[in-house]
Amino acid sequence: MSPKWIQSLQNRWHVKSAWQVIIILIVFACTGFTVMFIKPVITEWLFHENHPGWFSVLYWVLILPIYNLFLLFYGFVFGQFKFFWAFEKRFFSRIVGKKSTK
Repeated sequence: MSPKWIQSLQNRWHVKSAWQVIIILIVFACTGFTVMFIKPVITEWLFHENHPGWFSVLYWVLILPIYNLFLLFYGFVFGQFKFFWAFEKRFFSRIVGKKSTK
């Protein structure tokens, strides 16, 4: 028997097993860590020391598509591409304001 929070995510995401929920959470974690670790590397490569204030704004604008690409990449690596592709379509349809099709 799975913990209640895993069952809740399983129902919310319409996935078949608790194991799939765990894999999806691992994909989110890997994506978050990747984005967190690439920021200092990119900052150092571009600016060497102190980065200008506008870089923070640019970072937040660019991180959205970069994060989503990493999410699809890790989803593919962990065998959950179909879930994350549907997740991305729903996410961007909410941003654009269009109704999602399942």
